Amino acid sequence: MIRAEDVSLAPIPKKIEVKEGFFRPSGRKFCRVETDSADIRGLLVQRFGSGFLLTASSKVPDNQVGFVVREEDFADIPAEGYELEITPNAVHLSASTPAGFFYGFETFQQIRRQFKSDIPCMLIIDSPDFPDRGVTLDVSRDKVPTLETLYHLVDTLASLKINQLQLYTEHTFEYFAHPEVWKDADPITGDDILKLDDYCRSKFIELVPNQNSFGHMERWLKHDRYRHLAEAPDGCDTEWGRFDYPLGLCPVDERSIEFLAGLYDELLPHFTSTLFNVDCDETIELGRGRSRQACEERGVGRVYLDFLMKIYDLVTERGRRMMFAGDIIIRYPELIRELPKDVIALEWGYEYDHPFKKNGEKFRDSGVPFYVWPGTSSWLTLAGRTDNALGNIGSAAKNGFRQGAVGILTADWGDWGHWQPLSVSYLGYLAGASAGWNVDAPLNESLARSLSLNVFDDDSGKIGRAFYELGNVYKIFKKRTFNSSVPFQVLFWHDRKETFEGLELEEFEAMSERLNEIESSLSGHNMRCRDAEIVEHEITHVIRMLRLAADYGKWRMGGDEPEKFGDRINEIKEEHEKVWLMRNRRGGFSDSMARWTLKDE
Repeated sequence: MIRAEDVSLAPIPKKIEVKEGFFRPSGRKFCRVETDSADIRGLLVQRFGSGFLLTASSKVPDNQVGFVVREEDFADIPAEGYELEITPNAVHLSASTPAGFFYGFETFQQIRRQFKSDIPCMLIIDSPDFPDRGVTLDVSRDKVPTLETLYHLVDTLASLKINQLQLYTEHTFEYFAHPEVWKDADPITGDDILKLDDYCRSKFIELVPNQNSFGHMERWLKHDRYRHLAEAPDGCDTEWGRFDYPLGLCPVDERSIEFLAGLYDELLPHFTSTLFNVDCDETIELGRGRSRQACEERGVGRVYLDFLMKIYDLVTERGRRMMFAGDIIIRYPELIRELPKDVIALEWGYEYDHPFKKNGEKFRDSGVPFYVWPGTSSWLTLAGRTDNALGNIGSAAKNGFRQGAVGILTADWGDWGHWQPLSVSYLGYLAGASAGWNVDAPLNESLARSLSLNVFDDDSGKIGRAFYELGNVYKIFKKRTFNSSVPFQVLFWHDRKETFEGLELEEFEAMSERLNEIESSLSGHNMRCRDAEIVEHEITHVIRMLRLAADYGKWRMGGDEPEKFGDRINEIKEEHEKVWLMRNRRGGFSDSMARWTLKDE
């Protein structure tokens, strides 16, 4: 008999009970609709894809009914929850809202994809732990996805029961008032957002506007037109070292607020969401430039909070609820209580041992609503950091849930030119979706199989396992690298002395052997997802880059010079362009390639 653990679903339901017998849909061609709700009926007409004809008639013979949809009282089933019962005679789906039915359908589709025509009888009772479960995708450094890619991403996230998407933006929205900032970036347009917003809503996903509004404004401030708004127009020393160019807005210059007001007036009307993420993270110049005197007199935390409250006024005047990154205000816990109670703080951190518990308690005790904001661990790695991602996301979800967080966002950043392909991030999306829906679900090797079945539609399990194992290549090296991996550093930071400190030749040799094993394991996979051809190119490209890193690392550690080293570099650069253009706009590609400085020495 099939066991509950043999049913690979994403996310894992709260309750799944496998029973004796099988449902065989052959010959049962009707889905009976037992609801008067226009919204639910509309969802069935538009989205029901299980191969049944819809009927509301009670006269259809039972032996021809394979699926029954029944609306239940809200008190019995939570808003996004559902009950799915599969019997030998029919599938019964009950929910209280359209979203609940949508998620129940997605679960049944996963079951049917896994078991084909012999579907085990079972009972699933399910609902989410976090009301808000989202993904933040970086579209500013330097990769801007095509609209087709974003549609596919929305489909994937919706199948995993994600209900929020944010496109992290610095300079890549087409502001008509500021063409010089985005002109080489192939930006996301207002037309794109209007279409994407509508598409997201059809999948029960909220597309939340996101525009960084304090730090990370270098793409703006490098232009003469905006340099006067900078905290340090000519750069300055920071906690991260010296920067010779401006990074953030000056908080004591009223023109900064006027500038942001103009951005918001142009950006926000494209979104139906009432939320707005202004980020305001990593303001590492604060107090080291034009605001130095104000910070000395009033304190850095106070100057930060005062500017944040001016942004809050702009946001609320435009009918939105402000979200912001909590990394600065958490340094000044005495000021957290002054935050308005209708903001949402984002408690972020990307290492497995980030203090989500301690920081979450500070927001909870201050009465400030907050999300936890872990990450996919894909950026600055090429192939991800699997175990770190699972530890980071699991800790965020468990501690956030205990401390009363109202949401979880899984961040997928693109630092240093966004060299990791989208398919590398799918494991992190799956982990974030799983932990956000069911915080007690294990984040372990079982995700490899789930990734294969539920994202890549590969019943061999090989594609998911390969991505899982590629993401753990970083663990071959004893040296801990924060927010990045040794292979990435070897290729992109090869001119830094500290990159090779603490590394050993044997580690790179072990890396080569592991890559051989993973590549061999891919033979015979059965991937059938819509983007299968792209995924095939992406995983091949990642393995080639990692192999180059291993060979170059062996050379730098005293081994033999790699054969045809220069030719391999050129081939990877050419392949990177091809892979890039399969999902993304060309704008930003040259900026990304400028990060690649490795050459035949």
